[in-house]
Amino acid sequence: MSFPMRRIVAGLAIASLLSGPAMAAGQCGISSARQAFDVQGLKSELMVTALSCNMQDRYNAFIEKFRPDLTAQEVALNGYFRTAYGRGAQNAHDDYITQLANVQSERGLKAGVAFCQQRVAMFDEVAVLRDATDLGGYAEAKDIVQPASYETCAAPEAMSHPARVRRIKAMAHPKRG
Repeated sequence: MSFPMRRIVAGLAIASLLSGPAMAAGQCGISSARQAFDVQGLKSELMVTALSCNMQDRYNAFIEKFRPDLTAQEVALNGYFRTAYGRGAQNAHDDYITQLANVQSERGLKAGVAFCQQRVAMFDEVAVLRDATDLGGYAEAKDIVQPASYETCAAPEAMSHPARVRRIKAMAHPKRG
C-alpha cells in the first residue's frame, strides 16, 4: 500500500473511532442507554422550563410522580458512562449534564418570551403519562436538544488509551503478508 493510501486509511480509521457512537445514534432503535439519554434530556428540559417560567411546583410534581423511573434511568446513564469512560465516568457524566443544561438554556434564550409559551404545555403532557413506558416514549418523541457528542445507542466497549493507539496504528500500518 502506498504512503498516501496508508494516510487515507489511517484517517478513515481515526474518523470511525471518533465518530462511531455519534453516527450510531441515528441508526439504532430503543436501547437502555438511548432511553436514559432521552429521559435525562426531558428531565433537564423540564427543569430549564421550570426555572425560566416559574413552574417549579409543576417540575417538583413531575419528579415526585416519576421518581422510581427517573432513578432507574439515572442508573442506566451511570452504566453508560462507566462503560464508556471508566475512571473518568463521573467527570464525563457531569460534563454531559452541564452541556445538556447549557444547550437547552441557550435554546430558551434564543426563543425569548416564546420559550415559555412553547414549553410550559409539556408539564400538562407529562402529567397524563402513566408509567416508565409512557415516559420513555414521550421523551423519545419530543424535540429535546441534546449535546450531539452524547447521542448514542449504547456505550462503546471500554478501551484504554494505549489500546486505542495500538488499534489506530495497526490500521494505519497493516502487516504485509
